[in-house]
Order: sequence, then C-alpha cells, then structure tokens
Amino acid sequence: MNASPTTPSISEEAQKQPMKQKCEHHLECMKVIQAILDDEATEAEKDHFRENMDKCLPCIESYRLEKCIKESLNFKIEKKPCPESILKTIISKINS
Repeated sequence: MNASPTTPSISEEAQKQPMKQKCEHHLECMKVIQAILDDEATEAEKDHFRENMDKCLPCIESYRLEKCIKESLNFKIEKKPCPESILKTIISKINS
C-alpha cells in the first residue's frame, strides 16, 4: 500500500507490536473507512484512523479490502453521463 497524505499507512514501529485481533468499534471504523475512500473524511478522522489502524488488524484488513473493491469497480465500470431527459425528469419529480 502506497502512503500518501490521504492514504493511511502503518508505521514501522507499529508493525513490530502485536495487533488487536478484534475491533471493539468496527461499525464506526467502517464508516470512517468509507469516508476516507470516498475522500470525504476530515483530517481528524484520517489521523484517528491512522493511529487505530496501526494497532487493529480487522481495521487494516477492512481498509485494504474496501479499497481493492472500490478500485476494481472504478476500473471495470464505464462512466457515462446521465441523459438530459432523465435528469430533467428527476429534477421535476423532486420539485413537485
């Protein structure tokens, strides 16, 4: 996994320490993982997750899996613009 300002990474020191095998707040961590991967996480959330990730095996495995899935989908899915007629229909239904 390549480190960048938006991608969490595991420090060398943390790799030497035993990691937790169970996450006590996995649901909350998954929400933060999704926010990070969607580039919607705050810096505080990213920092907190980096610290947690260094200690929690389920979180790092979940992050890697979710990242892999997202990258695979982005690679495989052809992005097409929404037809103007569908967009107008949706907007009119929202406004009515």
